[in-house]
Amino acid sequence: MGLTKRIIPCIDVDLDEDGNAAVYTGVNFENLEYTGDPVELAEKYNESGADEFVFLDITASAEGRETMLDVVSAVADECFIPLTVGGGIRTKADIKETLRAGADKVSITTGALERPALIEEGAAAFGSQCIVISVDARRRYDDAGEHYVEVDGEDVWFECTKKGGREGTGIDAVAWAAEAEARGAGELFVNSIDRDGTKDGYDVPLIRAVSEAVSTPVIASSGCGGPEHVYEVFEEGGADAALAASIFHYGEYTIEEVKEYLDERGVPVRL
Repeated sequence: MGLTKRIIPCIDVDLDEDGNAAVYTGVNFENLEYTGDPVELAEKYNESGADEFVFLDITASAEGRETMLDVVSAVADECFIPLTVGGGIRTKADIKETLRAGADKVSITTGALERPALIEEGAAAFGSQCIVISVDARRRYDDAGEHYVEVDGEDVWFECTKKGGREGTGIDAVAWAAEAEARGAGELFVNSIDRDGTKDGYDVPLIRAVSEAVSTPVIASSGCGGPEHVYEVFEEGGADAALAASIFHYGEYTIEEVKEYLDERGVPVRL
């Protein structure tokens, strides 16, 4: 039997009009709808068989940083599985504060792209196991990339984006994943901007391209519409873990149902 595959629910957290933390769900990082309270959802998923839990501060506004760390601490109090927290982490001090608030790992996107040495600094200070590099990638069909895959007869490369998918970088996502691993990242959190919230399935070519380029564990994210998509990204994409949000938030599937589906098909999971 291979290593156990992980199922990871994720919450996207922002501050509402009253300054309170709330969970939102959208499509392609837009049209966000209120989904629930972060602490209540953390408690729910902790009890429902999740292997880990991801908390993303989706705007990471400077004025909300202290508020969000208070919420992280409250979530950590209800969460007895590994907790990853991301959003606005740009310095070693940010990593330290987030871990001190109760996170087991930090997820870094823009901060690492803009200053890659942050990966090495974080790994040296806190251990590679704490450093998750989030790759927010989108498909491009031009000749500006480094690593290409064929998708439906067309050559595609994947570009890293930053600031919640709002800005392109021109950086090839597969090349960046390999560099992040070399600099000390302990995991890679691979998001598809094109599939976010669509429920059309993970971007398997993206996940497979990254998985084949690194030995670091790869967490597949964006696009999950049901257990069959999780099975596909494990079997065809080579992912080590699958992250999902809306199918769990809206009660379309439980984590137990997803795991039973995988177990019936021979995928090793923790039941």
